[in-house]
Amino acid sequence: MIRRFKVSNFRCLESVDLKLSPDFNLIYGPNASGKTSLLEALAYLGRGKSFRGAPTSNLVRHGETEFVLFGETEANGLKHRLGVRNSKDGLEVRVDGSGDGGVAALAGALPLQVIDPEVHSLVAGGPELRRRFIDWVAFHVEHDHLQTWRRFRRALKQRNAALRTKSSPAAIRSWNAEFVELSVLLDESRRRALDVAIDSLLEHGLGLLGTELGFEYQQGWSRDKPLEQSLEEGLDRDLQQGSTQHGPHRADLRVSYDERQARKLVSRGQQKLLASAMILAATETAQTALERPLLLLLDDPAAELDGESLARLLDAVGALGCQVVATSLEKDVLSTPPGAGTFHVEHGVLSPDADA
Repeated sequence: MIRRFKVSNFRCLESVDLKLSPDFNLIYGPNASGKTSLLEALAYLGRGKSFRGAPTSNLVRHGETEFVLFGETEANGLKHRLGVRNSKDGLEVRVDGSGDGGVAALAGALPLQVIDPEVHSLVAGGPELRRRFIDWVAFHVEHDHLQTWRRFRRALKQRNAALRTKSSPAAIRSWNAEFVELSVLLDESRRRALDVAIDSLLEHGLGLLGTELGFEYQQGWSRDKPLEQSLEEGLDRDLQQGSTQHGPHRADLRVSYDERQARKLVSRGQQKLLASAMILAATETAQTALERPLLLLLDDPAAELDGESLARLLDAVGALGCQVVATSLEKDVLSTPPGAGTFHVEHGVLSPDADA
């Protein structure tokens, strides 16, 4: 969890120095006041990127040349100091003074998840978001997953480069053995992670939606033939497309709701609850594996949810025992537990609530 957080020149936030509760924190204030920017900055400290997909140029406060983030975390008696600086010259990351671990070191020191108004895209959007979801879980429960994923991405990049330059079939086939080996390892790692998370996924789905969900991992190539065969049979198409069409980079997690494909649900509220159930399950799974509470960011959780659905979501969040930072337009929209940290924000300036 994060105990202290400092921000300099991130979006509308000129200077913020925040001491956070280890349990629940509420940031409230009017629209465009800086609430989401604060959550985005927190997430950036743990991920090295914006959960809103914004480029660096949009994140640096107007008139400035860089933003700087700093945090002090604590877990199982171990304390870490995290720092991020970003500008037109690139991203600089420090964990306990060292930049060797890169973004992965941030994720290890400050593991976090986000439920924001766009969380429904996890269900309704393309497969890339669901692959990231599975890989996030696997990163925290499978010791070698990150290394396998990185090696696979390099092999994929090399094979695709050969395809784009119209190399000979023999040259392209020379990449297949390594590509297949790493594809199988990555696929197995994802499947094991999903097996670890499945009970929590089903439980949270039932709790938030009142029905049993279904989760089917689709590996990214035919289940009826080995990947080597799919690559050989698809070589002409790969050459035409200039990219590899079979492999775990094409995988998906098919989510079903009441025996229907979940992405076809009409209600955004249902999609949000389903996606939130997935995020809570991932958080719970990682907490169990890491044996420590995670940071959960809730950006305007009341959006598109009725009162009953919001109450179920907040009850489920409370039961996780993670550190929470939530935003709301009004102080009383979310029921905050006793001892919660409460902060008011307006025009990018945060202050502890006078009644806290």
